[in-house]
Amino acid sequence: MAQENATDRYLVLIREPEWDPASATDADWAAMSAAHKAFSDAVIAAGAKVVGGEGLLPTSHAVSITPATDGKPAVFTDGPFTETREVVSGFYLLQTDSAETARELAALCPTGGHIELYPVLDTSGM
Repeated sequence: MAQENATDRYLVLIREPEWDPASATDADWAAMSAAHKAFSDAVIAAGAKVVGGEGLLPTSHAVSITPATDGKPAVFTDGPFTETREVVSGFYLLQTDSAETARELAALCPTGGHIELYPVLDTSGM
């Protein structure tokens, strides 16, 4: 495994109860935007970088795919996925100088649920 360095990247998964963006008020959007801007500002202030990130639509827009194997075709199942209690509602890709910085920053990410933090496997030398 690659050692940590200034180009370490981490995926911040935002897991929350499912919600409908169409039901959010202008005030809700303003509050969410302000919270995510504050997070982005905290990342920059820590000397790290948001490399990417997006919010995701609800599972009613998603597709679950079981890949084709052993001559069987792929199986596509349209959402919503009623057995899901929490969904990945968004993500950030951070570039930091250390795992500790990534942990501290991920803890600041706004959510109505919880955060999962994954180091990104460096495949650039493969």
